[in-house]
Amino acid sequence: MSNSTASYKQLKEDFVSNLTGGPVSEIAAVTAVLPVGALVWSALQSRQSFFRPYTFVGFIIDYFLNVGAVLLAITLYSDTPILLIVLLLAPALLVYAFPPNLVARRKKPKIPPTAQASKTKGSAAGLDTLSTKPFLTVFRGSMLVITCLAILAVDFRIFPRRFGKVETWGTSLMDIGVGAFVFSAGVVAARPVLKERAEGHGAPLFRRLVYSMRHSLPLLVLGVIRLLSVKGLDYAEHVTEYGVHWNFFFTLGFLPPFVAVFQSALKLIPSYAALALILGVGYQVLLESTGLKAYILTAPRVDLLSMNREGIFSFFGYLAIFLAGQDTGILANLPYVLGVVSFNSVQLMACCLVETVFFPSFYNAADIKAEKEAYEVATPRVLRAYNRNGLAVFLIANLMTGLVNMTVPTLDIGPVASVGILVAYSAVLTGVAVVLDAYNISIKL
Repeated sequence: MSNSTASYKQLKEDFVSNLTGGPVSEIAAVTAVLPVGALVWSALQSRQSFFRPYTFVGFIIDYFLNVGAVLLAITLYSDTPILLIVLLLAPALLVYAFPPNLVARRKKPKIPPTAQASKTKGSAAGLDTLSTKPFLTVFRGSMLVITCLAILAVDFRIFPRRFGKVETWGTSLMDIGVGAFVFSAGVVAARPVLKERAEGHGAPLFRRLVYSMRHSLPLLVLGVIRLLSVKGLDYAEHVTEYGVHWNFFFTLGFLPPFVAVFQSALKLIPSYAALALILGVGYQVLLESTGLKAYILTAPRVDLLSMNREGIFSFFGYLAIFLAGQDTGILANLPYVLGVVSFNSVQLMACCLVETVFFPSFYNAADIKAEKEAYEVATPRVLRAYNRNGLAVFLIANLMTGLVNMTVPTLDIGPVASVGILVAYSAVLTGVAVVLDAYNISIKL
């Protein structure tokens, strides 16, 4: 490696190190763009049926509201997110200045008299009690979008340093984002558990472990591939984020088997929220009453455990977040867990409120076919596409991030060029996700 290459690598590592985060109020304002974008989309769809049929123009508007607006919030409008929100809401108000599209009115599902009668009797025949809810798709899709944008944007100077992951103490957008990614994965993983509860039976531990390993192994393999790639290509890395060898794919890969074990505890404590709280409190007690905190922050890297202490011990905090997601920084301690759960609960509530206001008829569907149509009407195609192949899209985002960083001197790029690269990156990523969805392709990892 040449001296210039080595010095640039060190410069990039220093660029993402020793960060202290920013105010929680600013993070809340920036992330408020997510439900606001969904709100504007919902106004266009419910009032004007703007996205049916789904045209290229519809895709551009969909992309701008649910991806482009988020990119603006974390770059050009990072200092004035409220102004961006006002600019986004203005078109939503204008939509109501025009008469509603009659086609949109006709496409709202109605309850047939027979379905209404059966509903009155408490019958839900023909409907899936665990159907996919639009607001959950919007929530998880939004979390995937902001995560995929941030992992590349953080390497450019146009992305504020206060948004990057903190070194030890503090709160940042990316810290909350990583937790939100895990929380949203927990929300999705709750579906088979709820189905088992509804059917009144549960699988034995061994079967759950075998099933969980089917999900874990691909992620662990990806973790190994990323590790070998980073070391082999001498890629810039932030060691104090997860450790020398650990990476986020290992964290994701070890979650399913641990969750399978914790499901056995539901017989004693029938609440994932309670399990998450017990785990979070127990981990916090260990941090405060033993030398664990000092070990994580300052121990010399002399063996495999100490080399990867940040990733290994923060895993328990992420496990608590994942468990909390099924019911509703470095340490991933109790305040971080509670903060992430609170943030995601507010985001979920906002998405649910948007759905309730603009698409109340979703819950009036008489059968599965009508429910599926109502679901497609009420969810942005872009967010649905991100949600459908979430981990695959996240993997593609990581590969594209690596490609950009190996071919572009991101620290030397000006604001205009930086935004241009990020727009191109997000457009390609979104295009791939939408094409996969259009061809009914689901990639399970």
